[in-house]
Amino acid sequence: MQEIHYLIKGLIIGLSISVPVGPIGILCIRRTLSRGRMVGFLSGLGAATADGLYGAIAGFGLTFLVDFLIGKQIWLRLIGGALLCILGAKTFLSKPAEQGTSVDASSRWHAYLSTFFLTLTNPLTILFFVAVFAGLGIGTEGGHYLLAGILVLGVFMGSAMWWLILCGFTGLLQKLLNPKRLQWLNRISGLIILGFGLFALLGLL
Repeated sequence: MQEIHYLIKGLIIGLSISVPVGPIGILCIRRTLSRGRMVGFLSGLGAATADGLYGAIAGFGLTFLVDFLIGKQIWLRLIGGALLCILGAKTFLSKPAEQGTSVDASSRWHAYLSTFFLTLTNPLTILFFVAVFAGLGIGTEGGHYLLAGILVLGVFMGSAMWWLILCGFTGLLQKLLNPKRLQWLNRISGLIILGFGLFALLGLL
């Protein structure tokens, strides 16, 4: 019974960290509308995998990795901000994909890996998990590894669930977009993502 409670807690934590709209959310919405639900969901799944990985680091008490990531947070934020700026500019300048264009395996991997690495560059994620798991008594030396594993699984499932719901509903709007509207979608999304990147870089000052 305790395992079910921790799974539910993990689901709630995964949802809570994914629901706030940020650059990953904007990117998933834009990719869903321009390339389809699958590409959008794989983009979200990349973020969910990174959340699960950071959750595992905090949940299993890998303090040396936590200390390393926190110690390198300036470099992580610098890399993340630069990637967002590049991605924003690329999105702004990209041409709308033609309707019915098939998506190959490399595009799907790119969608997944781009958000995976982008999420990893956010040092606030690991701090969030350390704080939450410490409050639950998870992540200390000699802790309950089974419960930690169940909690991490719940985090991944909760995060993935949100991206599935978001991309599913967003996909309903895809038929309303013509090439001209898709072009404006690219420009607006690109500017927003670029803004997040510049904000992250300026925050280092």
